Amino acid sequence: MARVLVVDDAAFMRMLLKKILTQGGHQVVGEASNGKEAVQKYQELKPDVVTMDIVMPEMDGITAVREIKKIDPNAKIIMITAVGQESKVMEALKAGASGYIVKPFQAPKVLEEINRVLSS
Repeated sequence: MARVLVVDDAAFMRMLLKKILTQGGHQVVGEASNGKEAVQKYQELKPDVVTMDIVMPEMDGITAVREIKKIDPNAKIIMITAVGQESKVMEALKAGASGYIVKPFQAPKVLEEINRVLSS
């Protein structure tokens, strides 16, 4: 079981991810609606893994990945991306993200990626 921080500016997406993760046996320890909040929550909660939307107000997901990696070089962050954002995904992976999930996502794929990242 992993402690997860869910980061997305859409409340609906956070709710959906939370449901998938809890049904998969994981614990959602916190939520954030932008990158700035994500960095603060990461420091506060020290989750095992973060799901991070790329496009968000205030601070985007890629910048948030860089900031979190400065705090914790071993942070495990999975990007949540829409189809057609391949260049952003590559940028996020270069910034230190551990993997990614493409929206609209399927529960088995989300859990598979969480487990893959946790065991790597």
